[in-house]
Amino acid sequence: MPKVGMEPLRRKALIDATISAIGERGSLDVTMSEIAGRAGVSSALAHHYFGAKDDLLQATMRYLLTELNADCRAALTASTTPRARVSAVIAVNFSDKQFRAETIAAWLAFYVEAQKSPTLRRLLRVYASRLHSNLMSGLSALLPRPEAERVAETTAALIDGLYIRRALKDGIPDAATAAALIEDYLEIKLTQAKAA
Repeated sequence: MPKVGMEPLRRKALIDATISAIGERGSLDVTMSEIAGRAGVSSALAHHYFGAKDDLLQATMRYLLTELNADCRAALTASTTPRARVSAVIAVNFSDKQFRAETIAAWLAFYVEAQKSPTLRRLLRVYASRLHSNLMSGLSALLPRPEAERVAETTAALIDGLYIRRALKDGIPDAATAAALIEDYLEIKLTQAKAA
């Protein structure tokens, strides 16, 4: 008989193992058996908790989204100015917790798989919508609405692009430099808006 309270721990271990396996492999081409072995549970138990591999992959994507959203909400709550709100969103995306090699590889693999999977595509749309909304929570007070929309879109594209470059180990290697590039772009746009 399983110990009471073990299910959440095992589910989390399976999600962590999924992120690790995807990170090492660089794709979603991992098996339930491989993931279960990394988590220290049987394949049967992994199937019991998540059903098919696709269900585990979706749960992993939801977990990544939930963690990013919680970190972002906390950072936004602590921000006292519109400009600080924008910087908080950037900082969260390049935090030690979010900008880890295996997490970056998982995001990249999910982007690729979303081309075939309507469920993963929907989850990525949720991510994009939240990122846009979080950026706009500061930018809309700093720029006219059309310009704020353009800057939010460009900032989101820079974040995603720097994740891709990091996953491919091409270009910017560290989070601090990546965040600084985006902050430089924002300063240019805000300075231009003040001068206009």
